[in-house]
Amino acid sequence: MPLNEPVRKAAVITHGRVETIGDGLERLRAVAERSGVTLLFPHEEREKHGLPDGDDDVRQADLVVVLGGDGTMLRTLDSLLDSGIPVFGVNYGRVGFLTSVPGAELESGVERAFAGDYRRLDLPTLEVEADGQRRAAINDIVLISATHGRVVELNWQVGGEDYGKVACDGMVCATAIGSTAYNLSNGGPVLVWGIDVMAITFVAPHTLAARPLVVPRGQSLVARNETADIPVSVLVDGYPLAQLDFGQHAQVIFGEKRGLLALLPEVTFVRRFREIFPS
Repeated sequence: MPLNEPVRKAAVITHGRVETIGDGLERLRAVAERSGVTLLFPHEEREKHGLPDGDDDVRQADLVVVLGGDGTMLRTLDSLLDSGIPVFGVNYGRVGFLTSVPGAELESGVERAFAGDYRRLDLPTLEVEADGQRRAAINDIVLISATHGRVVELNWQVGGEDYGKVACDGMVCATAIGSTAYNLSNGGPVLVWGIDVMAITFVAPHTLAARPLVVPRGQSLVARNETADIPVSVLVDGYPLAQLDFGQHAQVIFGEKRGLLALLPEVTFVRRFREIFPS
């Protein structure tokens, strides 16, 4: 039995490089026609693919179909926080951890999604406030030395408790869905989808005492730049937000906004993890 109502309107978001998806858009349009689904294209997608002028409202869609990789998925999820619209991914990127099917299986995967045969995965967010700016992240928030190859010293506090100073290249604050990205590559813990926690992991710490920390909802992180001559860049899901000079701090809290990922029922955390990181 379908897990959701059949899709009637689906918005389309594609990879930033048109050539990456090949004939994917034509194949998607053919599936939509067979399934009786109306496709919605925002203005930038129409320009990208040479479609007639217009600007469909993505928020009128029952489902958003992404033809791209994890970067495109993250941008789409970020733009639809708290909309209640699930995002279904067809992988045309390098890893595609957040997608459900590879490009070669577009027809079978999208047909099932259009029929309502998908499950919804609720995605918690983190929020960072730095230099008067605030933004939510689906994947991670990174504080990193703004000068390549130079170490910074960060003072960090969690839940109001002072953990001292750490000389390092930076630190990563990751959600469960983002724990297999930059967090994992720096030796941080892998978090199963659905766990509402924050993983804090240092990038190249100059001490054996700096170990990853998993923090429950309700506790926040405050990290202050203690390096006089080197600023610290604040990145949100890979995009720059602010820069911390000496004495300035960033606060990372659990966000109230949520993303919504659509996955085929058999696409579980364990299956995706073993596919991406085979033993």
